[in-house]
Amino acid sequence: MKKLLLLTVIAAFLAVLAFTSTEESSATQNCLAWERSMRSSSGANDHAGVGRPAIDRLNGDEPFGQLLGDWTADNCMRLNHVQLIGTHNSYHIEPRPALLALIASIDPAAAASMEYTHLPLDEQLELLGIRQVELDVYADPDGGRFAVPIGPILVQGFPDPIKPELLAPGLKVLHIPDIDFETTCLTFVSCLQTIKAWSDANPSHLPLMVLVEAKDDPLVLPPGVLPPGVPPLTVPVPFGAQELDGIDAEIRSVFPDDQLITPDDVRGDRATLEQAVLKDGWPTLNESRGRLLFAFDNTDGKRDLYLDGHPSLQGRVMFTSSPPGSPESAFVKVNQPLGNEAVISERVAAGYIVRTRADADTLEARFGLTARRDAALASGAQFVSTDYPEPDPDFSTGYLVEIAGGANARCNPVLSPPGCDSAALED
Repeated sequence: MKKLLLLTVIAAFLAVLAFTSTEESSATQNCLAWERSMRSSSGANDHAGVGRPAIDRLNGDEPFGQLLGDWTADNCMRLNHVQLIGTHNSYHIEPRPALLALIASIDPAAAASMEYTHLPLDEQLELLGIRQVELDVYADPDGGRFAVPIGPILVQGFPDPIKPELLAPGLKVLHIPDIDFETTCLTFVSCLQTIKAWSDANPSHLPLMVLVEAKDDPLVLPPGVLPPGVPPLTVPVPFGAQELDGIDAEIRSVFPDDQLITPDDVRGDRATLEQAVLKDGWPTLNESRGRLLFAFDNTDGKRDLYLDGHPSLQGRVMFTSSPPGSPESAFVKVNQPLGNEAVISERVAAGYIVRTRADADTLEARFGLTARRDAALASGAQFVSTDYPEPDPDFSTGYLVEIAGGANARCNPVLSPPGCDSAALED
């Protein structure tokens, strides 16, 4: 009976609000009316809940107010109206001590930048509320290219046992061949399968973003580091058109179309993807829950090759980090928030999705620096990436990056509609 009464109240209220417009669809009318109600009753960007309007205070918030808040969050808010925490190099495990010491003897700064370890991907999603992950991929079309890293041979005199997963053809996930290769999931497909299993078990989760970087730079060591008789360093396979197509193919081998948010989904009938996000907006949270969007981290020639033959990313799985004004521009990567706060906020307000980084190379955690983190969160970037979603016990600073109160997400400080309730975004 209460549920029926609630539906009647909501329907009647939204019907009255929707009467204010005759040109938009009923859903759009309802959401525009909801936003007008929020602005007139509570003031713009009243995320703290002070002065909440009558529509969000039905029956003292319980049960009607909370349910109505959930309804508006799902049907009126879009996926770019929230802010979430992600991890950088989400697969990464710190090199073992002897190898790290060897790296430090050659390049101390490089060794210091490798001193972090992430939980397995599903534990990040479940225990830490991470909603964006980053995977570095190397092409391995014949299999076995990364099966025998040189690092263990250098520090222990013999290779590690070969992992069977590394012998099969397909994209491999690691940071730097031979020296920084430890990972919680060895192959791109196995990483994606871990994410999918968690997503399937949590079908109402906020949309996840997977950032993918295609890597093929060879490792270069100073002369004399490799002793006689040690095998040569691994030479990565360059990413050409076929290898880039392989990234899309491996994603589609794990995720069905209805679990993905692709450029084609967002573009709709618009001529370009950029027109779609600026004029129509991103999918609503209701349309996005339980789904993933993939973004291509590269901004070099690999991005251009990925776009070749796919204007406005037609037929592609991943969004590219492309500058505003490009037909395919929808996602923009701005790694350094310090000094770029206004740029990020302007792009977020315009409708682009932005990813930035709260820290880099362990510096913030090592010295307790918070300016970059605070700028990243205040900028409104939808995805704020960190190596420290929890404090690192190796450092005494207690540095971490989280949404206030430990929530998985919050209303975007730049873009979210007035009256947004962070508590209603994700259970």
